[in-house]
Amino acid sequence: MLVVLKMIRRLVLDVLKPHKPSVVELSEALSHLTGVEGVNVIINEIDQQVENAKVIVAGTSISFDEIEKKLEELGATVHSIDEVAAGKVIVEEVKTPQDSSARM
Repeated sequence: MLVVLKMIRRLVLDVLKPHKPSVVELSEALSHLTGVEGVNVIINEIDQQVENAKVIVAGTSISFDEIEKKLEELGATVHSIDEVAAGKVIVEEVKTPQDSSARM
């Protein structure tokens, strides 16, 4: 029997959401999912109908499928997956000289 362990520890998602539910309701709904220990929702842009948000989910065994399903239930859409951290520890990004020259 094959056992698949979910080792995702952090997801950073670009999400398009309606005004309702609020960011408070959205973050609480995500925080109750199995393996999720914390959620940050940052609004980047507000339009007449929708809000563009950065959604950061952290935990010990996050299921992207469950996160995406919950967001869709709340009327939101994942535009992109901007960061994934997986494994026993979260490896933080390290700035290198290439980062500066690539943005010129």
